[in-house]
Amino acid sequence: MAKMTKEDAKRIQSTQASKGRNTGKGSFSARAQSAADRNTGKKGGGK
Repeated sequence: MAKMTKEDAKRIQSTQASKGRNTGKGSFSARAQSAADRNTGKKGGGK
């Protein structure tokens, strides 16, 4: 299985936001960002 990248997370967040969907804490795009952070060794923080 391919790992989530920052580019993947960015694309997901952009698509979700353009459709008016939730992009806040606990949303699919937030989970994608978290996975990308884990895969690149970056610490989260977010809002």
